[in-house]
Amino acid sequence: MKERLEALFEAVQELDEIIILPHNNPDPDAIASAVALRYLLSQKLNIKCQIVYRGIIGRAENKALVRYLNHPLHRVNGHINQPCAPFALVDTQPGAGNNALPAGADIAVVIDHHPQREVNGAVNYIDVRPSVGAACSIMTEYLRLAQVGIPSFLATALFYGIKTDTMGLGRGTGALDMEAICYLLPKIDLEALLKIERAQVPVNYFKNLAEALNATRIYNNVAISFLGPMQYPDLTAETADFLLRMKGVEWVICMGIHKERLIISVRTQKQTGAGQFVQAVVGEQGVAGGHGSMAGGQIIIGNRNADHLAEGLIEKMRQHLHVSDIAGKTLTT
Repeated sequence: MKERLEALFEAVQELDEIIILPHNNPDPDAIASAVALRYLLSQKLNIKCQIVYRGIIGRAENKALVRYLNHPLHRVNGHINQPCAPFALVDTQPGAGNNALPAGADIAVVIDHHPQREVNGAVNYIDVRPSVGAACSIMTEYLRLAQVGIPSFLATALFYGIKTDTMGLGRGTGALDMEAICYLLPKIDLEALLKIERAQVPVNYFKNLAEALNATRIYNNVAISFLGPMQYPDLTAETADFLLRMKGVEWVICMGIHKERLIISVRTQKQTGAGQFVQAVVGEQGVAGGHGSMAGGQIIIGNRNADHLAEGLIEKMRQHLHVSDIAGKTLTT
């Protein structure tokens, strides 16, 4: 790990500025790991860092985290034109299809915990560890080794990022995640963490939840819900996490439409298979990927009928999960 830290610093030591880029619609792991990288590079190398993202931060808890961190991310519309500095990607990779990286961009750093993708072009430094449950765990290790004191606000964000991406250390958790949690725990602002986790939601949240439950169909141990048009893109992930708590359900697939895209979120009680499943279903129609027990994908709808596209995907999913001959049962009626 010491060699990794030295290699990271060597990759950026000549830079005065860097653009830190998490994935679109960043979640707590992406948000906190981006802030941690900015803190590390600014403290140790005095590099000016700007964090940018594309999409929406819609979940109430994620909005509360961003407010707590004093709004460190800057939203961009569409692609980033004529970047003035190289990029550092966190919780995403080139070619993943879920970030605003411009074509031909200069990439200095990639730090991620998703399955490694083939990179076209030169990248100064790559640290991709699929065996780790959260990018925040990797960043905590860097901060510890660099002997940078982690302030309470950053420790709280990193702790929450690990907790959410591993579902409370119950999903895809490795030794590094446990070490990071134990190290961060004495440093966190517990009151702030509770406020983030219990962030108040708008009234229409409950309307959206009711619609999602009404749209859910159960096929033995598989729950599938097509939400239709959504106000924010991470509603599918929020709904999938909620439905996975249902007794007897091993697989949950939630889909919805946000602007020009069909968003897919997959959750499973199994330790492996979610990423391969969503990639097999989406195929060449869009982009997809993820971990063993959680994954996602998106397809640009274009001129296609969104409802017909969703119906075709649902049938493909049912065949893949061997429930195509099972009559779906409604959840709420």
